[in-house]
Amino acid sequence: MEKKLAAEAAPTKSQADARIVFPASMPQGSLVIGKVPAGSEVRYAGRKLRPTPYGSVVFGIGRDEKGPVSVDVLRADGSRERAIIVVTPRDWPIENIQGVPPATVNPPPAIAARIEREQALVVAARQRDDDRADFAQAFVWPLQGRISGRFGNQRIYNGTPKSPHSGMDIAAPTGTPVRAPAAGIVTFAAPDLYLTGGTLLIDHGHGVSSNFLHLSRIDVKVGDRVEQGQAVAAVGATGRVTGPHLHWGMNWFDVRIDPLLVLERANP
Repeated sequence: MEKKLAAEAAPTKSQADARIVFPASMPQGSLVIGKVPAGSEVRYAGRKLRPTPYGSVVFGIGRDEKGPVSVDVLRADGSRERAIIVVTPRDWPIENIQGVPPATVNPPPAIAARIEREQALVVAARQRDDDRADFAQAFVWPLQGRISGRFGNQRIYNGTPKSPHSGMDIAAPTGTPVRAPAAGIVTFAAPDLYLTGGTLLIDHGHGVSSNFLHLSRIDVKVGDRVEQGQAVAAVGATGRVTGPHLHWGMNWFDVRIDPLLVLERANP
């Protein structure tokens, strides 16, 4: 009689702790969370990642990343392993718009200089890198509403390509409360930037941050700790916009992330 094969034994705790776990594939614009053994040194895209006490590491895959991407792990025992992640492409719609006033497409020097100064302040705030693991929460919507603009879409004004849309727009009336999608620390708050109007950044740890633009009101200040679901601002139509809505963007340092993918990961 043919002998039955014994069932494969479940990994012991020590074996499980030694595993390196990353998704096999992720779409462009994703926030990736992986697992490494305690005490590991982890590198991705030239940057050293800091594992949490639970061994979680996080990084972003950009809109235009072709992949595959690799994560190098050096365990505490000296053994090395490389995780390879296939990057799945997405379709990025492009909209051609003609007849736009030239000053809107290419602002005059004084306005361009102001925009550059203000954006430099925002970029600097995104460089914060501390060991809070607020990013590991299941993110929630900052408000409910119709998605009126999607991450990654691009417009071409009078033949001049502009930067792809850096976040998700949610249509809502002026004054609608905006709530923190996850806990974090306020790292930037300004009521009147030229392009983005009322602008708020919340850092979720390990380089992951959310930004909220075109706000009519900001209810927190730099340095405040906010909790998930806390009202932090109100929807507006400040800056260069055509109507009230919330722009919610996410970053891993300078890599832009699609908030909708983060929500989908939290609610599979």
